[in-house]
Amino acid sequence: MEKREIDLAVSCYGKVKDVKYDAVILPWGATEPHNLHLPYLTDCILPHDIAVDAAMLALKRSGVRCMVMPPVPFGAHNPGQRELPFCIHTRYATQQAILEDIVASLYAQSMRKLIIVSGHGGNNFKGMIRDLAFSYPDFLIIATDWFSLVPTKDYFEAEIDDHAGEQETSVMMHYHPELVNLNEAGDGDSKPFAISSLNEKLGWAPRHWDKATVDSGVGNPKKASAEKGERYVKPIIEKLAKLFTEVGQGELY
Repeated sequence: MEKREIDLAVSCYGKVKDVKYDAVILPWGATEPHNLHLPYLTDCILPHDIAVDAAMLALKRSGVRCMVMPPVPFGAHNPGQRELPFCIHTRYATQQAILEDIVASLYAQSMRKLIIVSGHGGNNFKGMIRDLAFSYPDFLIIATDWFSLVPTKDYFEAEIDDHAGEQETSVMMHYHPELVNLNEAGDGDSKPFAISSLNEKLGWAPRHWDKATVDSGVGNPKKASAEKGERYVKPIIEKLAKLFTEVGQGELY
């Protein structure tokens, strides 16, 4: 089994032109600061690498063949984030247009199943998927967030761990230790809303990043390790491989 069979980032036409694929996997991230120590493309790198591992596992175990696309690097951001250097905010309509163009292309190639693996908490695809279900009734789109599949409490020590903290840093150290500058990391201090109901999640409003964070991170990454990342990501890969397999083999109803 070659990685080039399931990872389009390193594949070529000669490897794929005669192969039947059961589903397409689309990592979708963002371009934004991650504290002072993680790459801007953390939300792209992690869902891509996790999806590749899951696709390889699904192929090995069940013969279901998925193609992992290159990640979409543009996500939705909060006030106070867009003003940070090189943070690129894309509007809902922009993301919707990107997704629709991807679906239209895949549909023309006789693909009928797409799984979005999001690596960015600000992305929300439900409305887009509902709209596209009317335009492409025989095209199945499923969305999942890799970072929500397994609770963090049994793997990490930080009580607050929302952005570029112990979780993301550990997983990045597992996949790409050369990209992590942990000695340069800030403490990830953050400020909650002054309205307690919002902190209790009785309602929602976007956090103003310039007021809520100090170094753009939310959660202290200092106790992160590659070992924690490897242990945490293993059940995530298992769950995604199960999803890829079941979607690739079956129909929605």
